[in-house]
Formats: sequence, C-alpha cells, structure tokens
Amino acid sequence: MGLYGSRGKGSYAYGCYASLVIIIIVFIAIGLYYMFSGRGGEFDVGWVLEKISPYSYACLGIGISIAFSVMGAGWGMFITGASIVGAGVKAPRIKTKNLVSVIFCEAVAIYGIIIAIILTQNIGSTTDEDWVENYNTYVYNGYCLFFAGLLTGLCNLACGICVGIVGSGAALADAQNGELFVRILVIEIFGSAIGLFGVIIAVLLGNNKKISSS
Repeated sequence: MGLYGSRGKGSYAYGCYASLVIIIIVFIAIGLYYMFSGRGGEFDVGWVLEKISPYSYACLGIGISIAFSVMGAGWGMFITGASIVGAGVKAPRIKTKNLVSVIFCEAVAIYGIIIAIILTQNIGSTTDEDWVENYNTYVYNGYCLFFAGLLTGLCNLACGICVGIVGSGAALADAQNGELFVRILVIEIFGSAIGLFGVIIAVLLGNNKKISSS
C-alpha cells in the first residue's frame, strides 16, 4: 500500500493505534510516579473531580456550548453550501430558496450563543466565608452549568450536521424536481428542532444555579 493506504506505517489506522498506545503509556508512567512517590491517592478520578473549582466547570460548560454549536453550524453550512453551489450550476433557480438551509444551520450557532449568555449570568464573585459555607451547593451548581453547556453543544452539533445533510439533499432534489423541495423542507424543519430540545433542557438545568454571593 502507498503512504496513505489502509495498512502499514503512515496509514490512518496505524496513526490512531500509535496515538492510543502512547496515551496509555503516559498514563501508566504518571500512575507509577504517583504510586512510588507516596502520592497514590492523588491518582484518582474522584480526587481530580473534587479539586477542580466549580468556576472551572461552569466556564468549561459555557465554552463547550458555544464551541460545539458553532462547529455544528459550520459543518452543516459546509455540507449544504457545497451542494447548493454545485447544483446551482445546473439549475440556477434553486440558489435563492435553498438559502433557507443555510439559515437553519446559522440558527444552531445562535442557540449556543443564547445558552452561553444565560449561563454566564449565573457566575459572579463570592466572599471567602460564603465560599466555605456554601461550597457543596456551588459544586452542584457548577456541575449543572457544565452539563447544561455540554448538552447544548452536543445537541447543536448533531442538529447542525443533520440540517446540513438534509439541506444538501434538498438542494440536489430541487435541482432535479422543483416539487420535491417543500417536502424535504418539512424534514429539515423537524431536524432543526433537535437543537431546540437541548436548549430547553439546558435552560431548565441551569435555571437559578448560581455560583455567586449575590
């Protein structure tokens, strides 16, 4: 096989396998270091989760929300945009009305921005006394904000890809038969609702989950 073949050195599968082996070796080396240095208790998932600040969880959730949403929107626009441009060469009439697919993809990114703004409102400053007194509550709220952002990001990522693929099919079908566009558009509308499900649950999950003294 060639350099980019399916087997042998230089192939994609070989690169994934080598990366996995390296990661496992690194984790084993770190574990042995902590064990022989008398700090074996620190090499523990629960210990790591406890030491991470609730602020970090909340900010990470906000970042995941906007990042995955934009990724889904960009991926969807890439898929449907390429089909619109390609099919538009044969049937120029489809270019305008098929832009609705691009708008649906852009809405996915807007969902992520909205949730990121809502979750940001729950983060503020705290006093030392309040931090010690309500630490368990802040940890719980941090988890809620993190998973609210993660939920939004993953739903919007799936939504963007779904809308992009269906929009691509709509453009190609419309180029062949104009009567098919409305029928496929209905499927695209239902696909775009996937992101709304994540937004709704994220709003409920992050409601009043404040990490702030006020």
